[in-house]
Amino acid sequence: MYQSVYRRDIALPAWIEHAVFWHLYPLGFVGADIRPAAPPLPAHRLDHLLNWLDYAVELGASALLLGPIFASATHGYDTTDHFRIDPRLGDEADFDRLVAEAQARGLRVVLDGVFNHVGRSHPFVRDALEHGGSSPKASWFRYTPEGELATFEGHHGLVALNGENPEVEDYVRTVMTHWLDRGIAGWRLDAAYAMAPDFWGRVLPGVRDHHPDAFIFAEMIHGDYAGFVQASGVDSVTQYELWKAIWSALNDKNFFELSWALDRHNGFLDHFIPQTFVGNHDVTRLASRLDDVATLEHALAVLAVVGGIPSVYAGDEQAFHGIKTEGEGGDDAVRPAFPERPQDLWPDGWPIYHRHQELIGLRRRHPWLVRARSKTVLLENTRLVLELADAGRRLFFALNLGGPTSFSVPDARGVLAGRDAHLCGAGHDARLHLAEKGWAVLSTALC
Repeated sequence: MYQSVYRRDIALPAWIEHAVFWHLYPLGFVGADIRPAAPPLPAHRLDHLLNWLDYAVELGASALLLGPIFASATHGYDTTDHFRIDPRLGDEADFDRLVAEAQARGLRVVLDGVFNHVGRSHPFVRDALEHGGSSPKASWFRYTPEGELATFEGHHGLVALNGENPEVEDYVRTVMTHWLDRGIAGWRLDAAYAMAPDFWGRVLPGVRDHHPDAFIFAEMIHGDYAGFVQASGVDSVTQYELWKAIWSALNDKNFFELSWALDRHNGFLDHFIPQTFVGNHDVTRLASRLDDVATLEHALAVLAVVGGIPSVYAGDEQAFHGIKTEGEGGDDAVRPAFPERPQDLWPDGWPIYHRHQELIGLRRRHPWLVRARSKTVLLENTRLVLELADAGRRLFFALNLGGPTSFSVPDARGVLAGRDAHLCGAGHDARLHLAEKGWAVLSTALC
């Protein structure tokens, strides 16, 4: 069990309860060389993102969630300077311009903070390697029993920081505050689970003293989500359990798995609002993961209606394909370069983009969904009906993976969104008809 060392006594920032993130991996998005053979020449590629801000707004996003943008040797997670923009992306002036242009459109900017390890070419690592125990930075790192620098999950190029060193705490706190001062609205803490939760419990209060409206969430894959939130003081964690259950249930035609995960999700909502997603920069694209691309809309609809703080990974809204593999370059397919302008995208993806707009619009018209709990009304392998509710407000959500079907949905009043869905009657006599692989979001008498 985690021991609580810090507990926030204030609510989430008001803006985050209405947030929808558009998540992108900048180095890939702008076409930078991920594995340069020599130090790259500076290039102002960050301006490439300016052409996509209106696209994000029109999608329905209210914030940009950016992957690593700090100086690094390769993919951005091997940081060499947390206070400098990666020269492959540009400089601080380019960053300031991006933040200003985003804010002018109502988009907040949240950055990816890699604070549990640094790159092997980081100056502090080089000093520790050169001078050994006499280096003033030697205690900044963890070591193996053999006395070698410990690494993050076995990656030689990623050197693990020592979370027990107060100087490391001060450093992370300073970096976070520095970029919040520059105008960002929050942080994603990459692989936050690699540091003990009480490390974050010591770091974050000083950050929040200066920026109480910052949204700070942690990447967690497995483990005790609620316990980590309580002990660390973060606002939220990534909901990988739900991500897995969504695509797995659709592939296996097993809504019992999704229902079980949603029951777990309800429990998390009792303690914090999870950060939800159906795709990100670390996993195979949803359109490639699903056995039947026709179920892509089902996954999007789940994301749109369940409680949480949703993010859409850039390209998923256009049904991009890409399979993650192991080894060097294994992420390249899910982190591609984007064209100069949205108008240059292939036309085939725009129907899915418009479906995203519809579902995000529905969520904006029902902002209470951020805290909505789900109740299973009908559960079979290929049919699922959920009631989403919070403080007296309700919607129904129906999914069908089989052939044409119909069933009673008492209190339903109309179809708010869906595919091949028709509602007959209303109230107690309401009956929903779904065609093969149809789905629907239904209004109720209490909406």
